[in-house]
Amino acid sequence: MNMLSRTSRNPIAKWWWTVDRQMVIGVMVLLGMGFFAAFAASPAVAQHIGKSTYYFANKQLVFLGLAAFVFLAVSMLDAIWIRRLAVLMLIGAIGGVVLTLFAGVTVKGASRWLHIFGVSVQPSEILKPAFVVVVAWLMARQRARFKAYDVWYALALLVGCCLLLAMQPDFGQTILLALVWMCLFYLAGGSLKLIAGLSSIGLAAGVYVYSAYPYFRSRIERFLDPSTGDTYQVDKAMDAIRSGGVTGVGPGDGKVKSILPDAHADYVFAVAAEEGGLLMGGFIILTFAFLVWRALWALREENEHWVQLASAGLICLFGLQAIINLGVNLNLIPSKGMTLPFISYGGSSLLASAITMGMLVGLMRRRGTVHLSMRALPAAALPITNGAHR
Repeated sequence: MNMLSRTSRNPIAKWWWTVDRQMVIGVMVLLGMGFFAAFAASPAVAQHIGKSTYYFANKQLVFLGLAAFVFLAVSMLDAIWIRRLAVLMLIGAIGGVVLTLFAGVTVKGASRWLHIFGVSVQPSEILKPAFVVVVAWLMARQRARFKAYDVWYALALLVGCCLLLAMQPDFGQTILLALVWMCLFYLAGGSLKLIAGLSSIGLAAGVYVYSAYPYFRSRIERFLDPSTGDTYQVDKAMDAIRSGGVTGVGPGDGKVKSILPDAHADYVFAVAAEEGGLLMGGFIILTFAFLVWRALWALREENEHWVQLASAGLICLFGLQAIINLGVNLNLIPSKGMTLPFISYGGSSLLASAITMGMLVGLMRRRGTVHLSMRALPAAALPITNGAHR
């Protein structure tokens, strides 16, 4: 009997006939582009620090293989197991973030990493997908039980996680978590007045951070007025993108990447655009856009509220992180150390992206009579709110 036959009852066949294969292909395409980026951007960085030419590239290949395995494994889980995994991950990640404050490795003034058995781990990356799923579950429980307690628990979780991240400090991840929380609260039918109130508190916190942290203030001021400070990194990223033109200079032939700081991490998109041109850069952006669109379109048929919320939150997390990274590379927003999912160098980032999309694909798998086919979709918009906005 064929292993992938419709009549087969093995887990792989069950996954194959229930998974959204377009989403899986999209993720695999991003992993493939991560493979390209590893060999394009990493050698120059490795040579600068005295490592062998393909030191970072070889490490990234191991991370990419592990990420592909984690993505497929998590996507095979049922919704209930994804929720349980998220709870366990959240507990472990919060413990890890707390530990970074006392025993973390400090890089560029921030303590965000732990050395575990010789491997650097960033707990805040693992925190993000777990946070989203748990918050979505709490907000869905509030609607089902007609009580506000769970929403306050979700708010307390947001405040606690944001405070821990701000203490590292990591304001980029803090802002990202807050934005995703707001999206989930809105989609759950939350009060617009409360959203406005929380936004005001966030704005006040931003003013405080601007005044209290010189490096944060410097990034904002340099973005608004480049003459106020050093903009070398952003300038070189823009030079790389411009030098690529439409078709690029060719794989391995990029010149600007050799003098671009963090070419393999935060600015990997600029390297891809230099060597692959507008065609490669546009393809990367369209791939991210397709995954976001496909997930939101498919969710129109989902009937279970917490699955709707969790899936929408995960795709918001994924999409916003990509937008922030691309915006920095294109000099559309102030510089921020945010990786491009599946493409930037980094084991923690890659695994977090794999878990995020694995959870999303797993939650979107067909259950019972729910279908994710593109055919015969209802005309109504995403039925994710309960009309409680006021």
